[in-house]
Amino acid sequence: MPKAKDIMTTDVVTISGDATVAEAVALMKSRGVRSLIVERRNEEDAYGMITQRDVVYKVVAKGLDPAQVRVHEIMSKPLVVVNPNLDVKYVARLLANMGLSRAPVIGDHRLLGVVSLSDIVNKAM
Repeated sequence: MPKAKDIMTTDVVTISGDATVAEAVALMKSRGVRSLIVERRNEEDAYGMITQRDVVYKVVAKGLDPAQVRVHEIMSKPLVVVNPNLDVKYVARLLANMGLSRAPVIGDHRLLGVVSLSDIVNKAM
């Protein structure tokens, strides 16, 4: 059975929590992704995540200006994370049980990649 590390996306796009939501949207568009990992402030800090859904529900729907809202104000944190050696069937079960479409893969206290439902469907089958 393949492991999370075998199917994860390793070209992970990150952003600072101090960036504006407008900058995050521009980065998502330019890189063709639907979410960004928010960088840790220090070694002990947890990673965060901002998604297109966050932008729509937490900024646009509330009539806020994306150029004035900071990523750290709307990101999800802490995150459910995946061990790189976890079997894909357990990754799928974890995502399903938590209602998630993606999770960062963390090993040796650092970001290795992101595993998504698309990765499971496209690479593990």
